[in-house]
Amino acid sequence: MRNFRVPFAKEGVPPAGGLLLMMWLGWHLHPFITAGLAPLLLFVLWFYRDPERKAPPGEGEKQRLLSPADGKVMEIMPGEHPFMGKCQKVGIFMSPLNVHVNRSPCEGNVAFLDYRPGKKLVAFHPKASEENERFYLGLDTPSGPVMMVQIAGALARRIVCRGVRGQRLEEGQRYGMIQFGSKVDLYFPEDMECRVSLGEGVKAGKTVIGVRS
Repeated sequence: MRNFRVPFAKEGVPPAGGLLLMMWLGWHLHPFITAGLAPLLLFVLWFYRDPERKAPPGEGEKQRLLSPADGKVMEIMPGEHPFMGKCQKVGIFMSPLNVHVNRSPCEGNVAFLDYRPGKKLVAFHPKASEENERFYLGLDTPSGPVMMVQIAGALARRIVCRGVRGQRLEEGQRYGMIQFGSKVDLYFPEDMECRVSLGEGVKAGKTVIGVRS
């Protein structure tokens, strides 16, 4: 039992704490109030879950990229961005049922940050990557630039990016989350081999997205 622990994202502390306070106050008014709020508290604790992840062993690659998000691969296509140049893009749709903590796909230094306000189209909309609210984080790595884009969806109400320019992120390190349904795009160099396919389920910090041998 000592090793049984599901970590909890710190962004969930305010809503969980607020619900606990309401349940405590409700108990003094009527126990049914507390009972009615209990399912909501359980949902908050479940949504903000942040399980530990162990990256798979390497296979002698010069560089590999792990998934930055839990979800399903919905796009694999050429991409282009001023920070990246011409590149590949893999889009990952995160449903409200997925773990929403985002992780760095590789080690590197944060070299690019850019927040863009925008629309609230559903995350799987073809224009979501260009028109929705989003946050870009680009890494400078020994093998070239890599960039993650956190994209708000129709239900998402807050993008959290903890990255700071000049900060070094390690492979699989937590760097933020998107609350309540969203999408994460991963941009990487053209000469890397993409290891996922459309419709494939992926897990942040565990699934290998791309490699360079």
